Amino acid sequence: MCGIAGICGRGPTETPAETLGRMLESMAHRGPDDEGVWISPGGECGLGHKRLSIIDPELGHQPLANEDETIWITFNGCIYNYQDIARDLRQKGHRFRTHSDTEVIVHAYEEWGPECVKRFNGMWAFAVWDSRNRTLFCSRDRIGIKPFYYTWDGRTFTFASEIKAILSAGAVLPKPSEDGMRHYLTWQFCLGDTTLFEGVQKLLPGHNLVMRLGHRPKISCYWDIRFDADSDKDETWFVDKLNRLLEDSVRLRLRADVPLGAHLSGGLDSSAIVCLTRMLLGDDAPLKTFTGAFREGRAFDETRYAREVAKATDTEYLETYLTCDDFARSIEKIIYFMDEPAAGPGVFPQYWVSKLASEHVKVVLGGQGGDELFIGYARYLIAYLEECIKGAIEETAHRTHYVATLETIVPSLPSLEIYVPMLKNFWKDGLFDDPARRYFRLVDRFSDNRAFLSPEFSADRERTFEQFRSIFDSHSAAAMINRIFNFDLKGHLQSLLHVEDRTSMAWGLESRVPLLDHRLVELMASVPPVTKFKNGQLKYLFRRAVRNLVPEAVLNRKDKMGFPVPLAQWLQSELRDYAGDILLSKRCRERGLFDVGALAGAIDSEQPFGRTLWGALCLELWYKQFMDASHKTA
Repeated sequence: MCGIAGICGRGPTETPAETLGRMLESMAHRGPDDEGVWISPGGECGLGHKRLSIIDPELGHQPLANEDETIWITFNGCIYNYQDIARDLRQKGHRFRTHSDTEVIVHAYEEWGPECVKRFNGMWAFAVWDSRNRTLFCSRDRIGIKPFYYTWDGRTFTFASEIKAILSAGAVLPKPSEDGMRHYLTWQFCLGDTTLFEGVQKLLPGHNLVMRLGHRPKISCYWDIRFDADSDKDETWFVDKLNRLLEDSVRLRLRADVPLGAHLSGGLDSSAIVCLTRMLLGDDAPLKTFTGAFREGRAFDETRYAREVAKATDTEYLETYLTCDDFARSIEKIIYFMDEPAAGPGVFPQYWVSKLASEHVKVVLGGQGGDELFIGYARYLIAYLEECIKGAIEETAHRTHYVATLETIVPSLPSLEIYVPMLKNFWKDGLFDDPARRYFRLVDRFSDNRAFLSPEFSADRERTFEQFRSIFDSHSAAAMINRIFNFDLKGHLQSLLHVEDRTSMAWGLESRVPLLDHRLVELMASVPPVTKFKNGQLKYLFRRAVRNLVPEAVLNRKDKMGFPVPLAQWLQSELRDYAGDILLSKRCRERGLFDVGALAGAIDSEQPFGRTLWGALCLELWYKQFMDASHKTA
């Protein structure tokens, strides 16, 4: 895993080498093992690289070129099937100087051009300079595991793995994006190619970008989800296929020339990955697992399950317990590494568990993506429960587009016990409204807390909703569960992958996510909704696929947690003054984002697992670090 940076076009004063030096310095944490800068002979393109050496540590220096140095690359990620592609390329006459996956991309581009990315299985963000036609070709992996940010001012194209590198290049001045702010104040992440910084965009997952000198960048989609339900296959076929793909995905992600381990939360997803890893490595291979928890009660501690899996798989089990003091001394640093806040408080323990892992290994496998891919969130059940009630009332529940009926979903309802307060709020208005508006309400982090926002940011919500709808209704999928699947893969999951990348790279750690192999995504998109969400059972197919692998206590868990943080408890006790000093400060009042009086009351009344104060706290810390600091140094 690495940090990439580059400039295409001529800046007004500095040489590309000077600018790239600053960009790489801002991302030093991403690549502690090596650094490289390459400038084209004419000075029109510069590429930079910070390296974390995982595959071919000796010879994989970047930027890297082909034999005649007409093509150069800077690459972040891992192409897991690189050995198979290299074999094909050798048969076509290509010669390799290294054993790295980076060189495979260069020769694949030589052989197949931009179409090469369709052959890759992996995670990537890279830029290839082709001096033969003076073109920069950039690509991001199908799911969006690795980041790629860029800005274009009409003269110079600047890109990097992190936004702070683009800021350090002076390519844009730190200024909040209006759309980005509204996205964050709705979902606590930015949707689509938007970021919190005006003028900085994300290359979308599954997209390529071509920059020809003197021309505007051209962006194209090379991969997207297709919801073509395969009704010819039965449930057993899908379970067997899922089993085979899970095993192959983990097998590919065990390729490394350095020690590796695994995150182990005690949940079904990470437990399945650990069990598959042990099966594939064999009983004698060393394997370390890493867990984090809190001492504020069983609701915040999954270690009993993690230990059971570690014992069953004979791993070296390491855990860390975190405190409110750890939060107070690290949250500002975490926001700095994140560039822009995203997702929930789980970023805090994930940061510390990554630190623990980095002290023992250089690569970790984890279970990220399982909840989105296999229908694992309680909100999916909530959304569909409403559909079932509506279908029962209208006597339409037995039509083909319903994946469950009210009578069949009843056995799954006990898992909603802890969500009763949220259900009361959710159903107090809008019941049976347009499905898009109902799910928008479910994922809106401020839907019941409008009073915290100033009138300016409470307004224009219809624009934000339409941006949501453009994704939610962007496919021909008739089933509600597929529209949810599509939005969460392109929305919520992107915020979790943002966290995954930043918390691991902050400690020079490579994180691999086997459940997000694109073949698994394609398979689940092809499963008929009535099969993958059978009778409203969360993770129905996945549970069937791993039932002979995972200890029964984990397989049959009802108390799904998702790395909860006792933040509400801390904010009403040990962290009350800390939060007050930030959220009730004069500077926070002057920004005009929040009704500070409402926030003051919320500090004493935040609900367990609430996200309102978390969102406000992160946004204010982001302003302090990236906006206020830039004005002081300007």
